[in-house]
Amino acid sequence: MKKSTLFMSFALIGALVMSSCTKRGCTDSTATNFTEKANSDDGSCKYSDIEGNLYGSVTIGSQIWMTENLKVTKYQNGDLIPKSQFGSAWATLTTGAWCYFMNDPNKGVLYNWHAVNDPRGLAPAGWKIPSDEAFTSLGNYLGGADIAGKKMKSKTDWISNGNGSDESKFSGYPRGCREFESSNFCYAGVNAYWWTTTASVTDSSYVRQLGYYHDKLLRYYRSKTDGLSVRCVKL
Repeated sequence: MKKSTLFMSFALIGALVMSSCTKRGCTDSTATNFTEKANSDDGSCKYSDIEGNLYGSVTIGSQIWMTENLKVTKYQNGDLIPKSQFGSAWATLTTGAWCYFMNDPNKGVLYNWHAVNDPRGLAPAGWKIPSDEAFTSLGNYLGGADIAGKKMKSKTDWISNGNGSDESKFSGYPRGCREFESSNFCYAGVNAYWWTTTASVTDSSYVRQLGYYHDKLLRYYRSKTDGLSVRCVKL
């Protein structure tokens, strides 16, 4: 009995020592809230774009993804990305542009593919816009494209009980799109779209889509003139 009590005492002391030596916080030195004394990452790291907007992050498999869509309105070199909010001009653009979805800053920013592909850089330093292959890796880690969508969809904002579990903490909200032919906004609450850097044909690029009516991570292509969301993955 005495030996057992002594062992438990030592075990308790050891646990207390280990606990006192563990300093939780952001351990990534490239994050804005890097904690120099931290030796155990608590998932709180925040990253800044060129305008000072902050983004959370989540590790999914071997990748680190932002937990929200990009909202920067400048390229990495400081040049302004033209805003094309109203009218039909959006449909004829052959250079980079952005707009607020549904004309509402609270609903996020959409970009055409020309902004995504601009050599001045859209993604913040240390990050990149994902290729088609990067999204494939994400879907595979989450169990395959047929079920990954439910784990990526947010728990709110989807119509007709189409919410996801957000098990992955990707937090994909249904911010819809802007159509290239009409310049109209579309699919609010219905679909989420993200550009990839992978062009499919001359005037189209591969995108990924989540929908209220399915649990898949779909892959197809859309016109480079469409307005879609951008989600970044760490280099």
